[in-house]
Amino acid sequence: MRDGHVVTGVDNVNPYYSVQLKRDRLNVLDWINGGSGRFVFHEQDICDYQALTQIFRDCRPDCVVNLAAQAGVRYSITDPFAYQKANLEGFLNVLECCRHVSAPRLVYASSSSVYGGNKVLPFSERQSVDHPVSLYAATKKANELMAHSYSHLYNLQTIGLRFFTVYGPWYRPDMALYLFSDALTQGHPIKLFNYGDMQRDFTYIDDVVEGVVRCITGSSFDRYEIFNIGNSKSERLLDVIDILSSAFGIRPLLECLPMQDGDVHATWASIDRLHAKTGYETTTTIQIGIPRFVEWYKSYVLPK
Repeated sequence: MRDGHVVTGVDNVNPYYSVQLKRDRLNVLDWINGGSGRFVFHEQDICDYQALTQIFRDCRPDCVVNLAAQAGVRYSITDPFAYQKANLEGFLNVLECCRHVSAPRLVYASSSSVYGGNKVLPFSERQSVDHPVSLYAATKKANELMAHSYSHLYNLQTIGLRFFTVYGPWYRPDMALYLFSDALTQGHPIKLFNYGDMQRDFTYIDDVVEGVVRCITGSSFDRYEIFNIGNSKSERLLDVIDILSSAFGIRPLLECLPMQDGDVHATWASIDRLHAKTGYETTTTIQIGIPRFVEWYKSYVLPK
């Protein structure tokens, strides 16, 4: 929007997590828009093919960015059909709409979860991802295959982005740093799975957005692309908790538990391919990003 583009947003604002948080995000976008007409929002479900088709016909997008999905590894064990509907049926609807309005490019969210139990670190796009350990990961791998078929059949350029543990202001309340912050500020123990022996590639939201924008605007892509977007560093969960608790000024209580079904021990992104294509690099370490998240949490969550 700040570059003068018109952005059309589509979201069903479902109650998987706080609807109020989603409404407040939209309010921020309205404030950025400032009455310019550069942001148009449709409260609509991508699983409603007819409604989505009409939106595509009305806006005739130059590029489509699909970040819509039923997220969450653990919830996919509880409600698998929600993943079938949103991540498979919904994604197919997006592909079909791109096809029928001749959208030149689709950038879409895959996930680091597709790497499953891969032991070779860092994760590279060249590695096999044929053995997912959760249904969520399986649907994301399916998205990559579906995109490939549409690239081949209909000349739609597709760029899949495997996001690695995104965090920062305004992010989901079911994610680790948010849950840890809730526990810290409420005096509850932080639950550490695999007895704390976990590593994650934590990627700050601004770095993720930079990667997405480069994939929207870049010109050196093949017809079908897959890229990792991560911080290119695997952090010990205990180190992350140390930084988080220091930012709050609260001594943490820890509850060590066994590994959960569908979870993995470590993630770590190689971003060499995206760097080679776009010059992409991350700039936000956890020492910078976590205190920024805590500042937002204190201003948005704690007053409530």
